[in-house]
Amino acid sequence: MDTNVFAVLKLFVVGILVNAWMMRGLSATDSLSVEPTLPRPKAAMCNESHLQWEMEVCCEVFKRDMAHIDPQYWCNLTHFMSEYHLFTQCTETKSQSVNCYWPNPLVESYIIRIHKHFFSNCTIERVVWVDPPDDTLTILILIPVFLTLAMIALVVWCSKRSDILA
Repeated sequence: MDTNVFAVLKLFVVGILVNAWMMRGLSATDSLSVEPTLPRPKAAMCNESHLQWEMEVCCEVFKRDMAHIDPQYWCNLTHFMSEYHLFTQCTETKSQSVNCYWPNPLVESYIIRIHKHFFSNCTIERVVWVDPPDDTLTILILIPVFLTLAMIALVVWCSKRSDILA
């Protein structure tokens, strides 16, 4: 048998063995437990009216917490990060307590209402990009050009001396 064919055959057999070894760990039949699994309890329906009341509570707590912060700092997240985190955590836990997923449209509407009330005047100033000074720009352009020329010269020099370098 040709050595290349023999190598391909060995590689094929090793591939099959590795595949079988990896798939064995993923098999569900390896489990020794024959006890039936308990059916999942049916999820209770989302109580949206109760969720709306809970969101009002979360919003009022957040408004009370934000009243302690000077309005000039409302656009700086570092000044109210813990209050906002508590508001988000409140909405999430209250949603789950009334068997609703989070976020949902009702919670999102309260979050948007909070954002409109507290953060509507927080505009992001656009960054104006300015070209670097001419000296810096010239250096940034010339360095890659000279490196490219140096690499070309090195390749040409090495190809001329291939008999000595070999």
